[in-house]
Amino acid sequence: MAKNNANNTGNPSGFKEFLRKVLVGLKRKPSVIPFLVMVVAFLVYSLRLSNISDTTARIQGTGMGLAGFATMLFSLLSFVACLNAFPKRKKANIPMLIVLFVMLGIILYCDFVYIAGINAAYARAAADGTTLISDNTKFIPKAMTTVKIHRVIIIIDIALIILLPVYGKFIRNIKTSIEVEGNEGMGDIDISGEE
Repeated sequence: MAKNNANNTGNPSGFKEFLRKVLVGLKRKPSVIPFLVMVVAFLVYSLRLSNISDTTARIQGTGMGLAGFATMLFSLLSFVACLNAFPKRKKANIPMLIVLFVMLGIILYCDFVYIAGINAAYARAAADGTTLISDNTKFIPKAMTTVKIHRVIIIIDIALIILLPVYGKFIRNIKTSIEVEGNEGMGDIDISGEE
């Protein structure tokens, strides 16, 4: 009982055990890394969706509304595609992996369309001699920043999926077994004759 309390109150060995369990989970399914990055990208975009919606309504640039809608739709669908592309304890599902790359490519393209729409609005305002940003339109630069950050995270996610075989092999080689005292001299147990 006292040992359990010591582990729960910040004992370094408790943190090591937690880290070991995380590594064991990653060894079993390293594809969780790009999936979590995908979740971060979705949260970055969706938590600032009001700024993006207000910017779309204010600027009304070509394709901006559709780009925002497609980003949200394909972000949600990419979760399903990612889970199906990397089934548990099986090889990657190549058709679903292709679908996942297509969806991420569409999301990336939508981010470029959205940024281009805001840049075009800035250029129009400069040509007219007016300012696009005022006290009532502070959401426009916030939306621009959000979409740029989202674009970077999606690019990182695509790179993580492409490099998954490389760092997946490295993660699988990390030693996570626990040495038990008194087992050093034990040999392998032959169970080939047992049924």
